[in-house]
Amino acid sequence: MVTPPAYIRLAAFAPAQASFQCPQEARVRWQVRVSNGAGQPAPVLELGTQRLSLRPVPGQTGAFFTEQILTTSVLYRLRYAGTVSDDYAIDVRPDLAPVLRIVTPKAYTLVAALGQRPEVPIRATARDDYGLTRAELVITVAQGQGEAVKFRELRRDLSGGLNGSQANLGSVLNLPKLGLTYGDELYFYLSARDNHGHTTRTDSYLVQWQDTAVADSAPDLGMGVKVAPAYFRSQRQIIIDTDKLLAEKPKLDAATFASRANALGFDQQSLRLRYGKFLGEESEAGIGAPAPHSPIAEDEDAPASPTAEAPEHDDHDHAAPPVSSAKASPTAATDALMDPYIHKHDDAETADFLEPAVKTKLHAVLDQMWAAELRLRTGQLTAARPYEYRALRLLKEVQQQTRVFVKKAGFTPPPMPEATLRLTGELAGATVPHHQQMLPAPNPQPAVRAALRWLAAADQGQPSRPADAAVLDQAGAVLAGAALSRPSFYLPALRALRELSQAVRAGRPTLATSRAPVARALTDLLAAPAPTPAPPPAADRLARRYFQELAR
Repeated sequence: MVTPPAYIRLAAFAPAQASFQCPQEARVRWQVRVSNGAGQPAPVLELGTQRLSLRPVPGQTGAFFTEQILTTSVLYRLRYAGTVSDDYAIDVRPDLAPVLRIVTPKAYTLVAALGQRPEVPIRATARDDYGLTRAELVITVAQGQGEAVKFRELRRDLSGGLNGSQANLGSVLNLPKLGLTYGDELYFYLSARDNHGHTTRTDSYLVQWQDTAVADSAPDLGMGVKVAPAYFRSQRQIIIDTDKLLAEKPKLDAATFASRANALGFDQQSLRLRYGKFLGEESEAGIGAPAPHSPIAEDEDAPASPTAEAPEHDDHDHAAPPVSSAKASPTAATDALMDPYIHKHDDAETADFLEPAVKTKLHAVLDQMWAAELRLRTGQLTAARPYEYRALRLLKEVQQQTRVFVKKAGFTPPPMPEATLRLTGELAGATVPHHQQMLPAPNPQPAVRAALRWLAAADQGQPSRPADAAVLDQAGAVLAGAALSRPSFYLPALRALRELSQAVRAGRPTLATSRAPVARALTDLLAAPAPTPAPPPAADRLARRYFQELAR
C-alpha cells in the first residue's frame, strides 16, 4: 500500500505490480503472508543497503508488515527461510519546483513619452506537478537620477488566478498610479510557490518611461562644441624635447633650429608663469606675451627675477589706491580686520598660504626656469640643460614636501581574554572539525568486462569454478545500480545473473538462456569506444602519400 504525502491530496493506492512508481516522501507498506512459518524467523526486507525485519500483523497468523518513507529510487527484495525473491524497483518521482514563464512584455520595455499609454500589461504562465498555492508580482520602483535615486518595493498577490497545477497570470503596470514620472523606471519579477513549499522566480524585467528632456534634446546632441583644456608642457617633457632638438641639430638649418629653440623657450615661460601663480607673480597679461618692461624684451643677457616684472594690467579686481582721510570709507575698520585674510595679488609674500620652506624652494624653481628660458630663447640648448634638470629636481622635492602621509587604518581586533577562557573546560561554540573530500567513483568497467569474459568462456564450454561467483557478484552490483534508471531492461538481466551466481556456487552447469540476457545487459553498460581515424581509400593517391609523410 502506498500513501502519498498529504500536500499532494491523492488517495492511497495499491500497486498492480511489485515494481511501481510513487511520489517522493510517500509511505510504503509491505505486507507478506507466509505458510509453514513455525520456528522460522520473520522475513527480512532488503531495501537498498537497509535490512528491515518485518513485524507480525496483530490478529493475523503468518502475516508480517513493515513501513518506510521513501525519498529516492531503490531496489528491494524479500529474504525468508533461506530463499530470496527477485529484485524489484521502486521509481520515486521527486516533487519539482514550479515553472514560470513571462509571455509579455519583453525583458526591456521603453514607454515613449508621447503617443503611448503609460501602461504595460503582464501575461505569464505557471505550472507545477502537484499544484500551486501562491503567486506574487514584486515591483521595484526607481526614481531620481545620480546619487539621489530612491527605491521602493511593491508586491501584488496574483494567487486568485491559481487553479490546479496550471494557471495563467496577468496584471497591468500603470506607471502614473505607481508614482512614476518621465525618466523613472521599474523592475519586476514573478514568484510562485507550490504545495510542498518549493519557490521559484523569474528573471528581473525592466520598464523605463522615456524622459521628455532627453527626447526633446536628441536632435541637438551633435551641435555642442567640445572645449579642450589648456595644454602645458611639463618640465620633464621640455627636457626630452631639448635632448631631441640637440640630436637633430646637425640636420637642421640655422633658422629652423632657432625657431624650435625659441618655441621651447616659450613652453618654458608658460610653465614658469603657471607655477608663478602660486607665489602671486601674475604680472603678465597672457601666457607667453612679454610685459612692456620685461627683461626678455630689454636685456636678454641679464637673468632678472620674474618678480621684477611690472604688470600693465591684471585680470583680477584689486583694491583701490589709498585715499585721503577726508574721503576714507566708513568701513575702514572692517577692512583693516580683513586685511590679514585677503589674497593680495600685488604682494608675493602674502599671495598664498604655503609654508616658508616650500615657498623658498618654489622661488628657486622659478629662478632655474627663468635661466633655462633665457638660454633656450637664445639657442644655447647645451647651457640650458643643467638649469632644466635642477628645476625638475626641485619640483619633485616640492611635490614630496607638500604631500601628507596618513597611516592606513584597518580593523584591529580586541585581544582575546585568555585568562578567562583557557583551562576552564567551557565548550560553548566549539565544533568538531569536519573534513570533506570529493573522491572519484570507482570505475565499473573492469567488473563488467571480467563478467563478459567469463560469459564468453562459458559459451565455449569451459568449466566454471565456485570462485567465479565473485566475478558475477561484482558485475551484479553494477547492474543493480543501472536497474534504478531502467528497471524494465536491467531487472530481468539482474535476476538471470543471480541465478548464474547461485548455480556457479553450487557447482551446477549454467544455462544458455540465463547467460544471453546477462551478456546483452552488460554489453549495453560498456563505454562507447573512442573513434579511430579511418584509413584513406586505396584510390586516393594524394591522401595515401600525405599519411605516409606524416608517419615519418
